[in-house]
Amino acid sequence: MSRPVSPSQGLGVLHLFCRRGNGFEADRVQAAIADAKAGGDQVITVALLGHKAELAVMALAEDLWRLRDLQGALEDAGLDLVDSYLSLTEVSEYAAGVPDEMRQARLHPQLPPEGKPAWCFYPMSKRRGADANWYTLGFEERLELMGEHGRSGRSFAGRVLQVVTGSTGIDNYEWGVTLFAERPDDLKEVVYTMRFDEASAIYAEFCPFWTGMVADLDTVLARPGRGCRQDRCCHRQGSSPDRDPCRAGPAGTAFPPHRHGGVDFHDCPEHGNPDLLPRQPRNQPGYPGAVWRKMAQAFRPGRPASKREKQ
Repeated sequence: MSRPVSPSQGLGVLHLFCRRGNGFEADRVQAAIADAKAGGDQVITVALLGHKAELAVMALAEDLWRLRDLQGALEDAGLDLVDSYLSLTEVSEYAAGVPDEMRQARLHPQLPPEGKPAWCFYPMSKRRGADANWYTLGFEERLELMGEHGRSGRSFAGRVLQVVTGSTGIDNYEWGVTLFAERPDDLKEVVYTMRFDEASAIYAEFCPFWTGMVADLDTVLARPGRGCRQDRCCHRQGSSPDRDPCRAGPAGTAFPPHRHGGVDFHDCPEHGNPDLLPRQPRNQPGYPGAVWRKMAQAFRPGRPASKREKQ
Protein backbone atom coordinates (compact mmCIF):
# COMPACT_ATOMS: atom_id res chain seq x y z
CA MET A 1 0.00 0.00 0.00
CA SER A 2 1.41 3.39 -1.00
CA ARG A 3 2.06 5.94 1.66
CA PRO A 4 -0.45 8.84 1.44
CA VAL A 5 0.75 11.98 -0.33
CA SER A 6 -1.27 14.88 1.07
CA PRO A 7 -0.90 18.66 1.32
CA SER A 8 -0.12 20.03 4.77
CA GLN A 9 -3.55 21.63 4.69
CA GLY A 10 -6.47 21.44 2.30
CA LEU A 11 -7.21 19.06 -0.55
CA GLY A 12 -5.86 17.99 -3.89
CA VAL A 13 -8.14 18.93 -6.79
CA LEU A 14 -8.09 17.08 -10.09
CA HIS A 15 -10.05 18.17 -13.15
CA LEU A 16 -10.35 15.48 -15.83
CA PHE A 17 -11.77 16.32 -19.25
CA CYS A 18 -12.92 13.19 -21.06
CA ARG A 19 -14.77 11.62 -23.92
CA ARG A 20 -16.01 8.09 -24.38
CA GLY A 21 -13.45 5.87 -26.02
CA ASN A 22 -13.09 2.32 -27.23
CA GLY A 23 -14.56 -0.16 -24.80
CA PHE A 24 -16.46 2.43 -22.77
CA GLU A 25 -18.47 0.85 -19.94
CA ALA A 26 -20.90 3.11 -18.10
CA ASP A 27 -21.28 0.69 -15.19
CA ARG A 28 -17.55 0.74 -14.50
CA VAL A 29 -17.48 4.53 -14.61
CA GLN A 30 -20.34 4.58 -12.12
CA ALA A 31 -18.49 2.11 -9.89
CA ALA A 32 -15.26 4.12 -10.00
CA ILE A 33 -17.02 7.30 -8.91
CA ALA A 34 -19.01 5.44 -6.24
CA ASP A 35 -15.80 3.95 -4.82
CA ALA A 36 -14.19 7.39 -4.66
CA LYS A 37 -17.17 8.87 -2.84
CA ALA A 38 -17.32 5.90 -0.46
CA GLY A 39 -13.72 6.66 0.48
CA GLY A 40 -14.61 10.22 1.46
CA ASP A 41 -13.64 12.00 -1.75
CA GLN A 42 -15.82 14.54 -3.52
CA VAL A 43 -16.59 13.91 -7.19
CA ILE A 44 -18.53 16.31 -9.41
CA THR A 45 -19.57 15.35 -12.94
CA VAL A 46 -20.22 17.95 -15.64
CA ALA A 47 -21.75 17.70 -19.12
CA LEU A 48 -19.47 19.87 -21.22
CA LEU A 49 -20.42 22.06 -24.17
CA GLY A 50 -18.34 22.42 -27.29
CA HIS A 51 -15.87 20.24 -29.17
CA LYS A 52 -13.09 19.98 -26.59
CA ALA A 53 -14.53 17.12 -24.53
CA GLU A 54 -17.79 15.40 -23.64
CA LEU A 55 -17.69 15.45 -19.84
CA ALA A 56 -15.61 16.68 -16.94
CA VAL A 57 -14.90 14.99 -13.63
CA MET A 58 -13.80 17.25 -10.79
CA ALA A 59 -12.46 15.34 -7.79
CA LEU A 60 -11.22 16.54 -4.40
CA ALA A 61 -9.28 14.31 -2.00
CA GLU A 62 -6.77 14.59 0.83
CA ASP A 63 -4.50 11.91 -0.63
CA LEU A 64 -3.21 12.44 -4.17
CA TRP A 65 -3.02 8.67 -4.58
CA ARG A 66 -6.81 8.64 -4.27
CA LEU A 67 -7.04 11.01 -7.22
CA ARG A 68 -4.67 8.78 -9.17
CA ASP A 69 -6.79 5.73 -8.39
CA LEU A 70 -9.92 7.47 -9.66
CA GLN A 71 -8.18 8.59 -12.83
CA GLY A 72 -6.92 5.08 -13.53
CA ALA A 73 -10.33 3.52 -12.88
CA LEU A 74 -12.03 5.95 -15.26
CA GLU A 75 -9.48 5.26 -17.98
CA ASP A 76 -9.85 1.51 -17.46
CA ALA A 77 -13.61 1.98 -17.88
CA GLY A 78 -13.09 3.39 -21.37
CA LEU A 79 -12.97 7.16 -20.82
CA ASP A 80 -10.28 8.87 -22.90
CA LEU A 81 -8.60 11.83 -21.23
CA VAL A 82 -8.52 14.89 -23.45
CA ASP A 83 -6.99 17.23 -20.88
CA SER A 84 -6.51 17.53 -17.14
CA TYR A 85 -5.54 19.98 -14.42
CA LEU A 86 -4.11 19.45 -10.94
CA SER A 87 -4.25 22.02 -8.13
CA LEU A 88 -4.59 22.35 -4.36
CA THR A 89 -7.13 24.21 -2.26
CA GLU A 90 -5.47 27.09 -0.46
CA VAL A 91 -5.91 30.28 1.53
CA SER A 92 -4.25 33.13 -0.33
CA GLU A 93 -1.43 35.06 1.30
CA TYR A 94 -3.61 38.13 0.74
CA ALA A 95 -6.39 36.64 2.90
CA ALA A 96 -4.49 36.47 6.16
CA GLY A 97 -6.73 37.06 9.15
CA VAL A 98 -9.97 35.89 7.53
CA PRO A 99 -12.43 34.23 9.94
CA ASP A 100 -11.85 30.53 10.48
CA GLU A 101 -15.18 29.69 8.84
CA MET A 102 -14.06 31.34 5.61
CA ARG A 103 -10.65 29.72 5.87
CA GLN A 104 -12.15 26.25 6.19
CA ALA A 105 -14.56 26.92 3.32
CA ARG A 106 -11.57 27.61 1.07
CA LEU A 107 -9.51 24.66 2.25
CA HIS A 108 -12.40 22.17 2.42
CA PRO A 109 -15.17 23.37 0.08
CA GLN A 110 -18.32 21.26 -0.02
CA LEU A 111 -19.22 20.75 -3.65
CA PRO A 112 -21.29 21.05 -5.71
CA PRO A 113 -23.33 23.92 -4.24
CA GLU A 114 -27.07 23.43 -4.36
CA GLY A 115 -28.97 25.29 -7.07
CA LYS A 116 -25.91 26.24 -9.12
CA PRO A 117 -25.72 23.91 -12.15
CA ALA A 118 -23.90 26.31 -14.51
CA TRP A 119 -20.20 25.45 -14.34
CA CYS A 120 -16.97 26.85 -15.71
CA PHE A 121 -13.27 26.11 -15.22
CA TYR A 122 -10.19 27.94 -16.44
CA PRO A 123 -6.53 28.10 -15.39
CA MET A 124 -4.71 31.41 -15.14
CA SER A 125 -1.35 32.95 -14.26
CA LYS A 126 0.08 36.33 -13.34
CA ARG A 127 2.15 38.07 -15.99
CA ARG A 128 5.91 38.18 -15.79
CA GLY A 129 6.57 40.37 -18.83
CA ALA A 130 8.98 43.23 -19.23
CA ASP A 131 6.12 45.76 -19.23
CA ALA A 132 4.06 44.13 -16.46
CA ASN A 133 5.59 41.76 -13.93
CA TRP A 134 3.40 40.84 -10.96
CA TYR A 135 6.33 39.34 -9.11
CA THR A 136 8.39 42.51 -9.09
CA LEU A 137 5.67 44.43 -7.23
CA GLY A 138 6.00 44.91 -3.51
CA PHE A 139 3.71 42.94 -1.21
CA GLU A 140 1.76 46.02 -0.07
CA GLU A 141 0.97 46.99 -3.66
CA ARG A 142 -0.08 43.45 -4.53
CA LEU A 143 -2.22 43.33 -1.38
CA GLU A 144 -4.03 46.51 -2.41
CA LEU A 145 -4.64 45.25 -5.94
CA MET A 146 -5.94 41.91 -4.69
CA GLY A 147 -8.15 43.71 -2.18
CA GLU A 148 -9.89 45.48 -5.06
CA HIS A 149 -10.13 42.19 -6.95
CA GLY A 150 -11.61 40.41 -3.93
CA ARG A 151 -14.27 43.08 -3.45
CA SER A 152 -15.37 42.63 -7.04
CA GLY A 153 -15.69 38.90 -6.52
CA ARG A 154 -17.61 39.25 -3.25
CA SER A 155 -20.19 41.41 -5.00
CA PHE A 156 -21.37 38.16 -6.63
CA ALA A 157 -21.82 36.35 -3.31
CA GLY A 158 -24.92 34.18 -3.46
CA ARG A 159 -24.95 34.25 -7.27
CA VAL A 160 -21.59 32.65 -8.03
CA LEU A 161 -19.43 30.30 -5.97
CA GLN A 162 -15.76 30.78 -6.81
CA VAL A 163 -13.30 28.02 -6.00
CA VAL A 164 -9.75 29.27 -6.56
CA THR A 165 -7.06 26.62 -6.20
CA GLY A 166 -3.29 26.94 -6.40
CA SER A 167 -1.16 25.12 -8.95
CA THR A 168 2.19 26.92 -9.06
CA GLY A 169 4.84 24.28 -9.55
CA ILE A 170 2.41 21.37 -10.01
CA ASP A 171 0.72 22.20 -13.33
CA ASN A 172 1.21 24.50 -16.30
CA TYR A 173 -0.40 27.59 -14.78
CA GLU A 174 -0.52 29.17 -11.34
CA TRP A 175 -4.18 28.88 -10.37
CA GLY A 176 -7.28 26.99 -11.34
CA VAL A 177 -10.62 28.80 -11.12
CA THR A 178 -13.86 26.82 -10.90
CA LEU A 179 -17.14 28.73 -10.96
CA PHE A 180 -20.62 27.49 -10.04
CA ALA A 181 -23.69 29.62 -10.78
CA GLU A 182 -27.43 29.38 -11.26
CA ARG A 183 -27.35 30.80 -14.78
CA PRO A 184 -24.63 30.85 -17.46
CA ASP A 185 -24.82 34.64 -17.81
CA ASP A 186 -23.76 34.86 -14.15
CA LEU A 187 -20.53 33.12 -15.15
CA LYS A 188 -20.01 35.57 -17.98
CA GLU A 189 -20.77 38.60 -15.84
CA VAL A 190 -18.45 37.73 -12.96
CA VAL A 191 -15.49 37.12 -15.28
CA TYR A 192 -16.23 40.27 -17.29
CA THR A 193 -16.62 42.45 -14.20
CA MET A 194 -13.44 41.25 -12.55
CA ARG A 195 -11.35 41.78 -15.67
CA PHE A 196 -11.61 45.54 -15.12
CA ASP A 197 -9.72 45.23 -11.84
CA GLU A 198 -6.10 46.27 -12.25
CA ALA A 199 -4.88 42.95 -10.86
CA SER A 200 -6.64 41.27 -13.78
CA ALA A 201 -6.56 43.90 -16.55
CA ILE A 202 -2.79 44.42 -16.34
CA TYR A 203 -1.38 41.39 -14.61
CA ALA A 204 -3.59 38.36 -15.42
CA GLU A 205 -3.25 35.85 -18.24
CA PHE A 206 -6.31 33.71 -18.89
CA CYS A 207 -6.19 30.30 -20.50
CA PRO A 208 -8.74 27.96 -22.15
CA PHE A 209 -12.24 27.88 -20.67
CA TRP A 210 -14.33 24.74 -20.16
CA THR A 211 -18.07 25.26 -19.65
CA GLY A 212 -20.99 22.95 -18.97
CA MET A 213 -23.74 21.84 -16.61
CA VAL A 214 -23.32 20.04 -13.30
CA ALA A 215 -25.42 16.87 -13.21
CA ASP A 216 -25.35 13.33 -11.89
CA LEU A 217 -23.46 10.86 -14.04
CA ASP A 218 -26.61 9.15 -15.35
CA THR A 219 -27.84 12.46 -16.76
CA VAL A 220 -24.46 13.33 -18.27
CA LEU A 221 -24.12 9.95 -19.98
CA ALA A 222 -27.72 9.89 -21.20
CA ARG A 223 -27.20 13.01 -23.31
CA PRO A 224 -23.88 12.62 -25.14
CA GLY A 225 -22.59 14.91 -27.84
CA ARG A 226 -23.27 13.90 -31.46
CA GLY A 227 -19.66 12.96 -32.11
CA CYS A 228 -19.76 10.32 -29.37
CA ARG A 229 -23.20 8.78 -29.84
CA GLN A 230 -22.93 5.13 -28.97
CA ASP A 231 -25.30 4.06 -31.75
CA ARG A 232 -23.10 5.68 -34.38
CA CYS A 233 -19.60 5.71 -33.01
CA CYS A 234 -17.07 3.91 -35.16
CA HIS A 235 -15.24 2.87 -32.00
CA ARG A 236 -18.28 0.99 -30.72
CA GLN A 237 -17.40 -2.61 -30.05
CA GLY A 238 -19.15 -5.03 -32.36
CA SER A 239 -19.81 -2.46 -35.09
CA SER A 240 -20.08 -3.80 -38.61
CA PRO A 241 -19.42 -2.17 -42.00
CA ASP A 242 -23.04 -2.38 -43.08
CA ARG A 243 -24.20 -0.50 -39.96
CA ASP A 244 -21.38 1.96 -39.45
CA PRO A 245 -20.62 4.48 -42.23
CA CYS A 246 -17.22 5.16 -40.69
CA ARG A 247 -16.24 1.53 -41.23
CA ALA A 248 -17.27 1.18 -44.85
CA GLY A 249 -17.55 3.75 -47.62
CA PRO A 250 -20.18 3.71 -50.36
CA ALA A 251 -17.76 2.05 -52.78
CA GLY A 252 -16.91 -0.72 -50.35
CA THR A 253 -13.71 0.94 -49.19
CA ALA A 254 -12.76 0.90 -45.54
CA PHE A 255 -12.33 4.14 -43.69
CA PRO A 256 -9.24 4.20 -41.46
CA PRO A 257 -9.62 4.42 -37.68
CA HIS A 258 -10.03 7.93 -36.36
CA ARG A 259 -10.75 9.81 -33.17
CA HIS A 260 -13.76 12.03 -32.60
CA GLY A 261 -12.53 15.59 -32.16
CA GLY A 262 -8.92 14.49 -31.75
CA VAL A 263 -5.85 15.17 -33.83
CA ASP A 264 -6.56 12.21 -36.09
CA PHE A 265 -10.14 13.28 -36.87
CA HIS A 266 -11.03 13.17 -40.55
CA ASP A 267 -14.23 13.91 -42.39
CA CYS A 268 -16.65 11.07 -42.99
CA PRO A 269 -20.38 10.88 -43.83
CA GLU A 270 -21.48 10.43 -40.24
CA HIS A 271 -18.97 12.40 -38.17
CA GLY A 272 -17.75 15.16 -40.43
CA ASN A 273 -18.31 17.08 -43.64
CA PRO A 274 -19.33 14.70 -46.47
CA ASP A 275 -18.19 17.22 -49.08
CA LEU A 276 -14.57 16.98 -47.98
CA LEU A 277 -12.11 14.25 -48.82
CA PRO A 278 -10.87 12.34 -45.75
CA ARG A 279 -7.24 12.98 -45.03
CA GLN A 280 -4.90 10.03 -44.96
CA PRO A 281 -3.24 9.86 -41.52
CA ARG A 282 0.48 10.49 -41.69
CA ASN A 283 2.80 7.60 -40.88
CA GLN A 284 -0.11 5.16 -40.93
CA PRO A 285 0.52 2.23 -43.28
CA GLY A 286 -2.13 0.05 -44.84
CA TYR A 287 -4.12 2.60 -46.82
CA PRO A 288 -2.67 2.72 -50.37
CA GLY A 289 -3.37 5.57 -52.70
CA ALA A 290 -5.84 3.54 -54.76
CA VAL A 291 -8.14 3.18 -51.76
CA TRP A 292 -8.12 6.89 -51.13
CA ARG A 293 -8.84 7.66 -54.76
CA LYS A 294 -11.89 5.37 -54.63
CA MET A 295 -12.99 7.12 -51.47
CA ALA A 296 -12.71 10.49 -53.20
CA GLN A 297 -15.00 9.32 -55.98
CA ALA A 298 -17.46 7.86 -53.47
CA PHE A 299 -17.60 11.07 -51.51
CA ARG A 300 -18.10 13.29 -54.57
CA PRO A 301 -20.26 11.30 -56.97
CA GLY A 302 -21.24 14.35 -58.99
CA ARG A 303 -17.69 15.55 -59.59
CA PRO A 304 -15.68 14.27 -62.58
CA ALA A 305 -12.70 12.19 -61.55
CA SER A 306 -9.33 13.86 -61.91
CA LYS A 307 -6.52 12.37 -63.97
CA ARG A 308 -4.88 11.20 -60.79
CA GLU A 309 -8.05 9.51 -59.57
CA LYS A 310 -8.46 7.69 -62.91
CA GLN A 311 -5.02 6.12 -62.55
